[in-house]
Amino acid sequence: MNMPRRIALISEHASPLADTGSVDAGGQNIYVAQVARCLAAQGCEVTVFTRRDSAALPARVRMCRGVRVVHVDAGPPRFVAKEMLLPHMPAFTRGVMDELARMGGCDVVHANFFMSGMVAQRIKEKMGIPYVMTFHALGLVRRAHQGATDAFPDSRIEIERMLVKEADLLIAECPQDERDLLQLYGADARKIRMVPCGFDAHEFSPMDRQRARALLGLDEKDFIVLQLGRMVQRKGIDNVIRALAHLPDSSSRASSRLMVVGGESADGAALCSQEFLRLQEVALECGVSDRVIFTGHRHRYELRAHYAAADVFVTTPWYEPFGITPLEAMACGIPVVASAVGGLAYTVVEGVTGYLVPPQDPQALAQCLQRLREHPGLAQAMGRCGLNRVRAQFTWEQVSRSLLGAYAEAMPGAPGLDAEVERFFPLGTAATAAPDRFAAFS
Repeated sequence: MNMPRRIALISEHASPLADTGSVDAGGQNIYVAQVARCLAAQGCEVTVFTRRDSAALPARVRMCRGVRVVHVDAGPPRFVAKEMLLPHMPAFTRGVMDELARMGGCDVVHANFFMSGMVAQRIKEKMGIPYVMTFHALGLVRRAHQGATDAFPDSRIEIERMLVKEADLLIAECPQDERDLLQLYGADARKIRMVPCGFDAHEFSPMDRQRARALLGLDEKDFIVLQLGRMVQRKGIDNVIRALAHLPDSSSRASSRLMVVGGESADGAALCSQEFLRLQEVALECGVSDRVIFTGHRHRYELRAHYAAADVFVTTPWYEPFGITPLEAMACGIPVVASAVGGLAYTVVEGVTGYLVPPQDPQALAQCLQRLREHPGLAQAMGRCGLNRVRAQFTWEQVSRSLLGAYAEAMPGAPGLDAEVERFFPLGTAATAAPDRFAAFS
C-alpha cells in the first residue's frame, strides 16, 4: 500500500493557530492542529488551509516542522460565524485550488466539516485528488437538538448527503457518529473508518492537587467540580449549576464549588456574552452564585492545573459529536461525569472512569457528584482507570497513525478499489466528466 506523504487538511472556519475557547474555536481547532503536528512527525508534508479571519495574518505560516498554514482570502478578513460562511466558499475553493496548483498538488485531502468537504469534492472533480471526510458535527443531528435556533441553511443537509456518497472514505469519530452516518445519511458501511479524537500527553498528565489548588487560589478542603469548554447553550452549563444546588451540605468538606472555565475573554466580567449573563442569572436563581467561579478564558498551558485542582470533571451537553475535554480530564487522573450522548458515551466508561447521566437532568448529576464527594477513594480509583484508558487508546499519535492508514486506503490503487473501474475511469481523468455540483456557489 502506497503511503501518502503530501497531505492537505482543509478546515475553513477552525484554524489550528486559533486560541481555543471562544464560540467558534474548540475541538475542531485542536483536532486539526494535533493531527497536522503528528502527521508531520511521521514524515509527512502537511498543508492546512483555513480562512483568513484577520487582516494582520500572513498568507502562510510555518506552524512547526513539516506543517504550514495557508490563510485563504474568502470574504471579509475578520471573524464571521461559521453559520454565515457558505456564501464565501466559492472564493475559498478558488484560493485553495490555486495554492494546490502552485505547490504541485498533494496525495490526499482531509476535509474537516461539511463546507471543507465541498472544497475537497471540487478538488477531486477538477484535480483528481482523493479525499477523506470528517464531519465533526452532522446537520441532521444538530437540527434535531437545536430546532429553529439552528442558523445553518437548509442546503447543509443536501450537501452532507452528497459528501457521504462521494467521499472516498468517511471518518466516524465514535460509534454514535457511525450510526448517524448509516441511519440518517445512508452511508456505505464499507467506506466508514472509526478514528476517535485524542489528547496530548505532553500537555495533560497528573499533577499534585494541593499544588494545583495553591496555584489557582482554591481552598484545599472544598469539593471542586470543574466545567471547561466553550460557553454556548448546548453545552449544558446551566444543568451543572442546577446540580450544584441539589448537592446537600457536607460536614467533611468546607463547601462544594463549581469552577466554570471558558468564555470570550480572560476576565469573566469583561465582554460578557449573552450566555455568560444567562448562566449568572441561573446561579443567582438557584442560590449558588457564591459557589460558582467563572474564570473566563484560559490558555491551553493553564488548563492542566485547572483539571488537576478538581475533584471531578463534568460535561453535560445536549449532544456532543465527540468531546475532547473528557480525555484531557482523564489524562490528568480526574473522574468524569458526562451526558450519555455521542462520543461521551464512548470515551467515559460507566462506573469505571466515571458516570454517564441523562442530559438536562440536574438531580441525576447531583447524585453522581454526591457519591464521588462521599467516597474520595472511589473518585481516585476512577481517575486512575481513566488515565490508563486514554493512554492506551486516545493519544494523538495513535489517532494520526490510524488516519494515515485511512488516507492510504483512499488513494488510487489501494486494495479494495475496483480494478476495472480504475482501468476505464482513472481517478485523474474521469473527473473532467463529473457534473459541476457547486455551480450555484461559483
